[in-house]
Amino acid sequence: MKAEVVSFRRGALWIAEGGRLFRVAPLAWLALVVLYWMLMSLLGALPGIGLPASAGVALAAMLVPAFSVGFMCAARSAAQERAPRIAELFVAFRSGLPVQLALGATYAALLALVLGATALADGGALARWMVAGEQPEEGMLHSAGFRLALLVAAAGYAPVMMLYWFAPVLAAWHGTGAAKALFFSFVAVLINWRAFLGYGLATTLVAVVIPFGVLMAVLLAGGAKLRAFAAGLVLAVLLVLLPILYGSFFASYRDIFGKAAGGAAPDPTPH
Repeated sequence: MKAEVVSFRRGALWIAEGGRLFRVAPLAWLALVVLYWMLMSLLGALPGIGLPASAGVALAAMLVPAFSVGFMCAARSAAQERAPRIAELFVAFRSGLPVQLALGATYAALLALVLGATALADGGALARWMVAGEQPEEGMLHSAGFRLALLVAAAGYAPVMMLYWFAPVLAAWHGTGAAKALFFSFVAVLINWRAFLGYGLATTLVAVVIPFGVLMAVLLAGGAKLRAFAAGLVLAVLLVLLPILYGSFFASYRDIFGKAAGGAAPDPTPH
């Protein structure tokens, strides 16, 4: 399997391609996102039936690769000018689930290692916040230890992200095993560091700088009166951003592994 090397400029355009794929069928994309959030919320409710909070987090992490394949299938349909279907979100649960669960189990273990490393810096405050929803006290949030924990989390998650950027879809669409998929994903991201730098800068502008600027403008203009509106605006932005991001993931796959797939993403599932 050969990974192509693409330019900084091409990487910067992936987020724009994600926006184009979203515009093919916005309502269908939003339905997928809402359904996904509902399913993940159900996993978050596991502590309410007597199971530890960590069980819900671990199970959610294990299912992330399988669901990511579903979103990639949705992006593939949009690239072919077809509206994504709800059934596409679950395609990996019908075919190739064992390898996706193997990827998911490894993903959960790696996340646990990263959070465990942050505990060395802040005594576990960030880990408890991420796993159990226990927000640290105000003093801890501004402490040097907590800031160090955030840096450790970012540094530790970067290689995990490289491993999993392409791994689920390589396993699903190219029939690779879990270990091989992780290896090819990591190497593909590494040799395309310029493209991913461009993508990161463009995505930060679109997903962080512009929305934050608009939100601050709203809050400064209306103060407390517009806080509810601002909260709704944040939710709306998140609902739109997730499908755009998955569309951009597909754009990166198509540019880097498209030739290995004969110029287009394989379509092993019937439509």
